[in-house]
Parts: sequence; structure tokens; C-alpha cells
Amino acid sequence: MTSTLDINGKSVAVKAAPETPLLWVLRDELGLTGTKFGCGMAQCGACTVHVNGDPVRSCVTPIAALAGAKIATIESLGGTHPLQQAWVKHDVPQCGYCQSGQIMSAAALLAQTKSPSDADIDNAMSGNICRCGTYQRIRAAIKDAAGLTAAPVVAAPAAARPVASNDVDDEIAAASGSTGRGVGQ
Repeated sequence: MTSTLDINGKSVAVKAAPETPLLWVLRDELGLTGTKFGCGMAQCGACTVHVNGDPVRSCVTPIAALAGAKIATIESLGGTHPLQQAWVKHDVPQCGYCQSGQIMSAAALLAQTKSPSDADIDNAMSGNICRCGTYQRIRAAIKDAAGLTAAPVVAAPAAARPVASNDVDDEIAAASGSTGRGVGQ
């Protein structure tokens, strides 16, 4: 069956059964792979898109429910949206898997609330899970994108200096009183 959807400002004809979740139409038929599959039960938020400006879980939204709706995916932000820039500035992504859903939820929040409080941010983002636990950086990035000055840059922890194996061997030898690196050396 063919349906017509308004995705990222373009009218698109898709060939899928009416009960097909939007996520699979976006990814498999249209090649818009920025929207991720996480849980398939609308619990994690990785698949968040906008439908008429509201954040919606595309993994459980059948395309039959979207007639006449305006759908926006992470691709609609173009890579230069203030949230995307703030995400980079605050080193939000670690594995990055949940980020498109996080950003789409944050974008819906900022479209409705220009100067969100911490409680506003927590409420809007409560349906998005980040397995890496970057919630403080997410909040800082949202505040930064909103132009709130109370958002210091939260830098990622400095990487530890890798230890050369010879250094470890030397430390073990010194601690054990050994002078060599094994038999015959």
C-alpha cells in the first residue's frame, strides 16, 4: 500500500502497510538512519522524531496515524542547529547512540520553552535514556543552546596517559626486587 507522508518538509510516497511503524519507514525505505531503534516499546527515546512539533516515539507510531502530519527527523536539523553545536561543545555524546532522540526531545522543549529551568529540562528529557550517563552534559548543552549563561562547559574527563608495557615491567621488577624481565634476560 502507498501512503504519502510529509517528512522534513517534503511530500514522500512510501510503500508500506498502514500498521508499519514510522521508524522502519524512515530507516528502511527512506534511508533516514539518524533515527535509531532502541527498545521498540517507546521506553528509551532513541527513536524520537517530531510530529507536528511534538516529540513522538517513531518505533510505535504506525504510519496510518500520520496522515496530514508534519514529521521532522534529526536530519531536518541540518547538523548546524544550536543544540547540535552545544552537544559538541559540551562533549555530550559518548557512544552517541541515543543522541538523535535526545536532541529531538531537547529541540521540542526549546521550541516550546525558550528559557527552560532544570525541572523543565528534566521533565522534557525524562523519556530519553542515555546508557553512558551524560545527563549533566545534556542539561548543560540544552541551557547553552537556549542562551542561558548558567551553563558552564562540562568537559569530558582527561584521558589517562597510556602506560607502556615496559613501564609496568619496570615497576613490577622494582617492587619484587628482581633485576631482569624473566628467565634468560
